[in-house]
Amino acid sequence: MAAVCQVTGAIPGFGHSISHSHRRNKRRFDPNIQKKSYFVPSLGRKVTLTLSAKGIKVIDARGIDAVVRDMIKRGVKL
Repeated sequence: MAAVCQVTGAIPGFGHSISHSHRRNKRRFDPNIQKKSYFVPSLGRKVTLTLSAKGIKVIDARGIDAVVRDMIKRGVKL
């Protein structure tokens, strides 16, 4: 599964892990991606989304219908 949030568009960040002796190694900071399914009344069916923790909070605040409407305008496949 790709580490990309379908709502916020959060993608992995890149940087270094730094040891105690200050040696640096490349690493990847993945967003907290989870699969969640929601019932969308406007579509009349369940939709499974890959969301970051922030994306789940956005859905809780704005509502699933408003978020799905914006996703469809952007051209995200559901």
